[in-house]
Amino acid sequence: MKPSYLFILSMTILAFACSAPYKQMAKQYEQRDQVSVPDYSDLYFWAAHPYKKDPADSVPKPLRTNHLIDSAVDVFFIHPTTYTDDQLPFGYSAPIGNNELNAKTDYSTILFQASAFNQVGRVFAPRYRQANLQAYFPKNATDSGAAIAAFELAYQDVKAAFSYYLKNLHKGKPIIIAAHSQGTTHGKRLLKEFFDDQALQNKLVAAYLIGIPVAEAEFTKIKACTTPNQTGCIVSWRTYKEGYTPPLILEEKFKAIVTNPLTWTNEEIFADRQLNKGGVLLKFNKIVPSVASAKIEGNVLWTPKPKFFGNIFYTTNNYHVADINLYYLNIQENLRNRVSSYLKK
Repeated sequence: MKPSYLFILSMTILAFACSAPYKQMAKQYEQRDQVSVPDYSDLYFWAAHPYKKDPADSVPKPLRTNHLIDSAVDVFFIHPTTYTDDQLPFGYSAPIGNNELNAKTDYSTILFQASAFNQVGRVFAPRYRQANLQAYFPKNATDSGAAIAAFELAYQDVKAAFSYYLKNLHKGKPIIIAAHSQGTTHGKRLLKEFFDDQALQNKLVAAYLIGIPVAEAEFTKIKACTTPNQTGCIVSWRTYKEGYTPPLILEEKFKAIVTNPLTWTNEEIFADRQLNKGGVLLKFNKIVPSVASAKIEGNVLWTPKPKFFGNIFYTTNNYHVADINLYYLNIQENLRNRVSSYLKK
């Protein structure tokens, strides 16, 4: 049976990820067809890591003059699905050493999403044997079994990466957990297993679990962030065009955590796009100011159609793929505020 939240996953992926640039980049990547299990002591198995240069280090050109990097905290980023081929060329689980898939991951989500977190800390983003997008849409019992196994394999990789990080790289620093889409599917489990009512909870600055619903009652001790400076809490939202909520989300039997990324509260008030400091869309080096508004509506976040050149061709009601990109600069500002609050405790 499909969980109700699965409908939110759009079959659309970042246009950049389908274009020539990542395919050109793939030629520079090492192919490791013989590797079946990641070894997180090897930098090859990290999409982002402070000990190597990677797209998570990137800064949009208009922001570079005032960009100051702080390494006071660590960011553990779990990327969304980039294995989207519905023909399942590798089955339900992606290989860990495929150069094209790794380049696609790096020059889509790592560049456009993980980079939003690089100003406040060291960014760690593991490669993992992610489940194919079709795992969210099983058609029969056989597919369901394969999907469950694929998600379990993916989580075990994420868990292994985080365990390696804790043992060898953490060194007692405060931690931000950040994730989108499939990353949030695994991020919720990671937060539950390692932080919720655990000693490590004291190290949690905040968890940005975006693109997949997080129930308010899902955790024992960790609660929703309700103010911009609150720490040790969860930020989450799913973005849709104003007036549209998918029927399956309307049927959800739980109250989801929904954060307004312009006010950073859970109040159901309209936040005008003038509060939006800027988004980063298909052109990484271009900031689009006042691109989107935000209003919490039930279990989702609504915005009128985003304002950017060419939006006449942007006809979808589902803004899942842009959950982070529409609010990129506001996320950066909020990260600085929460880290500052945490360090003052």
